[in-house]
Amino acid sequence: MNRKPTLSFWQIWNMCFGFLGIQFGFALQNANASRIFQTLGANIDDVPGLWIAAPLTGLLVQPIIGHLSDRTWNRFGRRRPYFMIGAVFTTLALLVMPNSPALWIAAGTLWVLDASINISMEPFRAFVGDQLAPAQRPTGYAMQSFFIGVGAVVASFLPWLLAKWGVANTAAPGEMPDTVRYAFYLGGAVLFLSIAWTVLTTREYSPQQLAAFDDAVPPEAAGEARPAGLPSSAAGAGWVGAGLALAAAIAWREGDRMLYVLAGLLAGYGLLLLAARWIRRDRMLVSIVHDLGRMPQAMRRLAWVQFFSWFALFAMWIYTTAAVTQVHFGATDPGSAAYNDGANWVGVLFGAYNGFAAVAALVIPWMVRAMGLRWSHLVNLALGAAGLYSLLLIRDPQWLLLSMVGVGFAWASILSLPYALLSDCVPAAKMGVYMGIFNFFIVIPQLVAASALGFVLRHWLGGQPIQALAIGAASLVVAGICVLRVPVVGEKA
Repeated sequence: MNRKPTLSFWQIWNMCFGFLGIQFGFALQNANASRIFQTLGANIDDVPGLWIAAPLTGLLVQPIIGHLSDRTWNRFGRRRPYFMIGAVFTTLALLVMPNSPALWIAAGTLWVLDASINISMEPFRAFVGDQLAPAQRPTGYAMQSFFIGVGAVVASFLPWLLAKWGVANTAAPGEMPDTVRYAFYLGGAVLFLSIAWTVLTTREYSPQQLAAFDDAVPPEAAGEARPAGLPSSAAGAGWVGAGLALAAAIAWREGDRMLYVLAGLLAGYGLLLLAARWIRRDRMLVSIVHDLGRMPQAMRRLAWVQFFSWFALFAMWIYTTAAVTQVHFGATDPGSAAYNDGANWVGVLFGAYNGFAAVAALVIPWMVRAMGLRWSHLVNLALGAAGLYSLLLIRDPQWLLLSMVGVGFAWASILSLPYALLSDCVPAAKMGVYMGIFNFFIVIPQLVAASALGFVLRHWLGGQPIQALAIGAASLVVAGICVLRVPVVGEKA
């Protein structure tokens, strides 16, 4: 048996340290993008559409980067070159975002920012699978969650802290306060330096070394791959037809324009299948479609877990600022002091749930040893659902910190345990591309949330942003139920 060496605590620490910077930038984006858009004149109904750039970018970038990193090997390594490329462009985007003079520039910068974050983030997921034996992978992904929590705490708190330290928290109409601009500048520095630390302090196994380890091919009990081959032309045409039919129905009923995103998603998938049949078999697109069709059973069932988990998270990221400023601070004008106080408090809340996530990351390995991967994830998702729903019941904004405990445990679990489950069921040679394809099931629910939630809130729930958080809570409950269907080696169903 040729097993991977057991790595020390500090070796795992160094390989995961770059996630501190990645989440620093990601948290600044999540907590402040809606605020930037509204400051530049976007209506609350338009904010979800502006957010679509982020998941669309991930949908395109992550499978490509995963595919390329699986096939990269040079003196700089396999995954590490992509870490640094993403770090450079993310840093530049963080410097530009809070200085955007117009809404379209801010939306375009968000696109660049998310693309760059994805270039760095996707190989980091595969990196843990490459470097660690199966028994250490839950610890590795939990360590990533720890750094995600720490980075996001500081990033989310920064505007609020800077305001407490005397930095201006208001600005002229159409301009961001200094609290936000300085937070983004610091975020750029932290991101670049932390990723550089991982690049300089870690080494990688060559593809030949990875192929020789006994976990290079996962056990058959984790789920057999589907036979090779491309979907039929009829399948591709069927998806295109479904997308066109939905678009026609939306136009006929004069439905919300954001719903066209769903129609485009269906048609786009069909076109992808058709294109894969027309392109030469040795091309990247064909290879990715082949891998998509050969996903292990465990990965297919994990897809539903990810869908409902990330739908809930995106609902929270889009609507928490609007919900808290409206319900708990009584403000809807982005230029008012009350709104900015509320928006800063949302930053504190987001920082709090990430802080609790850092604590949860220390607890999760123990939970896995005691309950197994699936039941641990179920418990944490249930805590998240309770936390989100409690925002509808609590009226004192200070007590919203209690809600963030449950959200933090869910967040840490979502960022670690599905990847531990996934890495145990995919071959080492395909770790990157399958981690990238796995991102489909993170991105698609975000697109659904961005396109459909606004319509649902306006037409069915009285236009109240707080109701989006109730929908998110229900979605986490469904995700928890779905995780029990995921087969795991050594665990009873």
